[in-house]
Amino acid sequence: MITKVCHYLKNWFDWNQPKFYGKFKIENGTLLSYNDGDMGIVPNQYFRIIGSVFNDGVYKSGEEVLIDETFVGAVWLMAVPKEFIELIKTISDWETKYGDADSINMSPYQSESFGGYSYSKSGAGTDSNNTNASWRSVFSRQLREYKKI
Repeated sequence: MITKVCHYLKNWFDWNQPKFYGKFKIENGTLLSYNDGDMGIVPNQYFRIIGSVFNDGVYKSGEEVLIDETFVGAVWLMAVPKEFIELIKTISDWETKYGDADSINMSPYQSESFGGYSYSKSGAGTDSNNTNASWRSVFSRQLREYKKI
């Protein structure tokens, strides 16, 4: 979820963090650089992989298993605020509960009527491109401070 949210925000929390470009190898789930040796990724630090066939995205060091491969691309170290990680957890929980097609919240219908029963959903809190609420619209106020133009 963090990759999706960072992409939406155009914010990779990479300000003043090292960026490595070149050839990389992931062996036994460990990321190695052919060019720079040790990239200085510390335990629990987030980093972004770009240009990989199997591993593009944001990862937390020591938590996620990477798929072995060799690729030419980039690795950006990230300095992600603790509050943002907590927000990602909240968004992920919301997405799990309401984000699937079977969720009442994600129903494609604005109103329905059958057997003497009818209802209408409010347009508030919906995406401008979609009639359904999404994590972008539901959490837009909290995400605003992290969004880059």
